[in-house]
Amino acid sequence: MTGEKERPAIELNDPGGRFAIVASRFNAFVVERMVEGCVEGFRSHGIDPEGRLDVVWVPGAFEIPTVCAHLARAGGHAAIVAIGAVIRGETAHFEHVAGAAAQGVSAVSIETGVPCIFGVLTTETVEQAEERADPDRENHGYHAACAAIEMAGLVRRWEGC
Repeated sequence: MTGEKERPAIELNDPGGRFAIVASRFNAFVVERMVEGCVEGFRSHGIDPEGRLDVVWVPGAFEIPTVCAHLARAGGHAAIVAIGAVIRGETAHFEHVAGAAAQGVSAVSIETGVPCIFGVLTTETVEQAEERADPDRENHGYHAACAAIEMAGLVRRWEGC
């Protein structure tokens, strides 16, 4: 060891409650695979997708924060996962959409106290996006589910303090 402190183990115990995925239909060829990975992430940690997971589809990544806000304010979700894919094109549209989605999801989480996980890919190429959604590699949807479970557990642990 080089003097670094050892990180505490990640706790992925089922914190109870419902979870939500808000997914973008734009770039569906990537997003659908990420949603499948996210669902599998919840399932593999004991969260039944049929009974405790809501999946809401929106037109694009720009619209994700609005639905996250409605779900968070309505209550009933331990955490919300935002899933989308913004792939750079030839215009500045990429920066506007990616930035608005990131800031919006973050603001919802901070304002409501409901963990909102940013699982929106922001890649330079289609190939990079496909690689990050590959079920046989590191599907980022799966990792987003794990982050949601961990954050929901942390928030539940500190409620009422």
